[in-house]
Amino acid sequence: MSTTLIEVRPARAADASAVAATHDEAWRSAYQGIIPGAELEKLINRRGPNWWDSAIRKGSRVSVLCFGDKVAGYANYGRNRARSLHFEGEIYELYLRPEFQGLGFGRRLFAAARRDLGQSGLKSMVIWALSDNEPATEFYRALGGRMVARSSERFGQKSLDKVAFAWSN
Repeated sequence: MSTTLIEVRPARAADASAVAATHDEAWRSAYQGIIPGAELEKLINRRGPNWWDSAIRKGSRVSVLCFGDKVAGYANYGRNRARSLHFEGEIYELYLRPEFQGLGFGRRLFAAARRDLGQSGLKSMVIWALSDNEPATEFYRALGGRMVARSSERFGQKSLDKVAFAWSN
């Protein structure tokens, strides 16, 4: 019998390529058919290994979920960026490689990011999801998030609806 270690830990600069690959796979899976193709490619290509290396080295809060020696997912989080929403923290991104979805790893990554925010004094938090991304909106509802705001975001010529889910301690 073999045991595979599953851990959530702060990202290191050495993880930049793996986080970039995870971002690429997760975004293609989540947004194919939602975000127009050319716009999706631009968004993915902006976040290559150098971008992640710089973000990690500059101290951005990025946690990775590792399955053995493979980065299976990541979360990027910090202070809430939407001043109109009165929540302290925000999870900016939470993504898993497609083959690791539906196994409870997203819950573990979410819980770790929420705990880290709370330990930093950010007791309430928000996360945004595109309305058309049903797996994400269902995931956040299942985690107890309540919908607190709606907005839209432009992707080239297309405007997409997004919703904010919030949690308070």
